[in-house]
Amino acid sequence: MTGSTPPRPQPGPKPAWLRVRLPADEAYFSVSALLEQRGLHTICRSARCPNIGECWAKKTATFLILGDVCTRACAFCAVGKGRPKPPAPDEPERVADAAALLGLKYAVVTSVTRDDLPDGGASHFVATAAALRRRLPGIRVELLIPDFNGDPSALETALAARPDILNHNLETTETLYPLLRRPAAGYRRSLEVLRRASGRGFAVKSGLMVGLGETMDDLFRAFRDLREAGCLLLTIGQYLQPSAAHVPVARYYTPGEFDGLKERALAEGFAGVESGPLVRSSYHAHSLQDAFARRLKDASCAH
Repeated sequence: MTGSTPPRPQPGPKPAWLRVRLPADEAYFSVSALLEQRGLHTICRSARCPNIGECWAKKTATFLILGDVCTRACAFCAVGKGRPKPPAPDEPERVADAAALLGLKYAVVTSVTRDDLPDGGASHFVATAAALRRRLPGIRVELLIPDFNGDPSALETALAARPDILNHNLETTETLYPLLRRPAAGYRRSLEVLRRASGRGFAVKSGLMVGLGETMDDLFRAFRDLREAGCLLLTIGQYLQPSAAHVPVARYYTPGEFDGLKERALAEGFAGVESGPLVRSSYHAHSLQDAFARRLKDASCAH
């Protein structure tokens, strides 16, 4: 981005389709108590996910490992920034214990970015996946990983966990990376993470936020870039400004526009797409994995 930045458009008040009810379900409070008792973090709470009431009421949550303090300061993210504590050796077992008590058949595990660790925390993902499978044989595990600063050895470590789905978010279009306080090269680095995982035969998933000022041409190019990297599953959701200190919303997409984005993404060849104002990376994660499994089954039956 060169020269002076033009004023960003004001989106107006938050539309009705983005308003959610405060959690009131008894199951929500039982999940909250369970996580607190075991000293566990979730991206649901740390990132202020609007679906927390819906998901916790269904007794499902996305585990956030390696603490709740990130070493990066991306301009869109509500997760705390600063100097994190060393990884807790017993965290994987605590995650598995909570997953068992919740009766999970599908677990999503993500982390803060830990640029302070030699492997970026990749070995902790492996330990957590192993603990989940020991405690819950047959459970499906989705890992939502950071970019590990582009370190191939760290990625190889994470892939040793053999996740059912390997998820890494592209977040936005290439032109907007500087706006989010991300190096422009990070866009290509994220695509390389996905490409390497796909090349190793893993089912690969990614996510995009919209409403940051992207053009449709740039967004459609991101779709194509993801497909060229081997990505088959995609989530598309509305960016919501966590606080006045974060980058503002440029505009709110309508539910109809999200339907159109889903159609376009499916036309690009994605096997499964979740697209909607409140969609986030792990929203209906098991359903997207099922869509991928059905596509594989249909393809095998066709031969």
